[in-house]
Amino acid sequence: MVQAYILIQADLGKATAVAAAVREIPGVLSSEDVTGPYDVIARAEAENLDELGSLVVAKIQEAPGIMRTLTCTVVHP
Repeated sequence: MVQAYILIQADLGKATAVAAAVREIPGVLSSEDVTGPYDVIARAEAENLDELGSLVVAKIQEAPGIMRTLTCTVVHP
């Protein structure tokens, strides 16, 4: 298994809705709206890096209100 933190920048005023939508995606372990340069931080898990990439690109980035993401893979879970 591979895990990652996905740092998300959301449209203005959409952080809470984005966090809630991302939280419902299978493979996402947690999703919270935060302060700072990113609006939402999610933690996700997949079988391998290819599946993680698909999760981020095909599912998480498609959630309404997301402007951009930065994926930080966990080195030692």
